[in-house]
Amino acid sequence: MSHEFEDKDRVETVRLTMPSGEKAGGNFFEQVGGSPVFEKLVNAFYEGVANDDVLRPMYPEEDLGPAARRLQLFLEQYWGGPSTYQEERGHPRLKMRHAVFKINPLARERWLLHMRAALESLELSPLKEAELWAYLDRAATAMLNTFED
Repeated sequence: MSHEFEDKDRVETVRLTMPSGEKAGGNFFEQVGGSPVFEKLVNAFYEGVANDDVLRPMYPEEDLGPAARRLQLFLEQYWGGPSTYQEERGHPRLKMRHAVFKINPLARERWLLHMRAALESLELSPLKEAELWAYLDRAATAMLNTFED
């Protein structure tokens, strides 16, 4: 059985270009500035989580540092950076790893609230910000596992 996409020759690549001439594509991790950018994003995100009455209880560790490191490594790997996350923790299996937590629409909303503030602290180009935000929004929705309060 062939695993090749049978319509591969009929599929057109989407190319996005901003009025500034900036194009989507390439290695996002490198284009946005590598680890320092992801570290800043994650640290700003966890500053919000630290005082959030909905999200903070989902982090059993008193110190949010280990959770921040895991998120940073995951995001770096996802966006084309080092594969440290997979080397240390194996396949991400995000849905499985988050299944033990009650992630309802309110939790999703709060997660995105803090992530939006963190993202805006980065001062990325509009295109890179939109690319990253689109992923974060999809990921937050994918983690939903209940509609109960």
